[in-house]
Amino acid sequence: MADSFADSGVYIVKVIFGLYGLLVMVRFLMQIARVDFYNPICQGIVQITEPALKPLAMLFPTIRGVNLATLVLAFLITLASLMLISMLIGYSAFQPFFLAWVALALFGQILDIYFWALLIMVISSWIAPHSGHPALNLVQQLTEPLCTPARKLLPPMGGLDLSIILVFLAITVTERIVIIGLMQTLGIPPGFVMGL
Repeated sequence: MADSFADSGVYIVKVIFGLYGLLVMVRFLMQIARVDFYNPICQGIVQITEPALKPLAMLFPTIRGVNLATLVLAFLITLASLMLISMLIGYSAFQPFFLAWVALALFGQILDIYFWALLIMVISSWIAPHSGHPALNLVQQLTEPLCTPARKLLPPMGGLDLSIILVFLAITVTERIVIIGLMQTLGIPPGFVMGL
């Protein structure tokens, strides 16, 4: 019975904190990419995340386009979820190495967001190449900071933009070498931390 309660609690924590943390991290990347904030999806994300972000915005400034308050909020959400999960399964609520786990988790989450955004771009280019849907516009703008440098290395050929392949490759290699390598070094159990 206790194990069932703990499993249910862990699942609820992962879903609630995971979804909200994802929205916060997407907002962070939206600000870096300078997307169109008049996009209705962007406005929805801002409305959902603004109440938690506003107090932190007074403490942490935006430096060179990097909104530190959003990044701090994402860090705190991931740390809180990790502490709750740790308590639910019977461990100490906090350990100093949790901070390193959370930092790596945020990096992993950023890679995941870009991976799925690029995948959506590829699929939509096949089934709805000229769609003006707000979600597709957001995805395109969100990934542009990665795709633009890649296009300089691999320009479009015959109307085909193959730069996405380079970005996919870079993300995959980074996940396999950096993320997985550091997970093993830091002793992070797979699936224990959001984003990893």
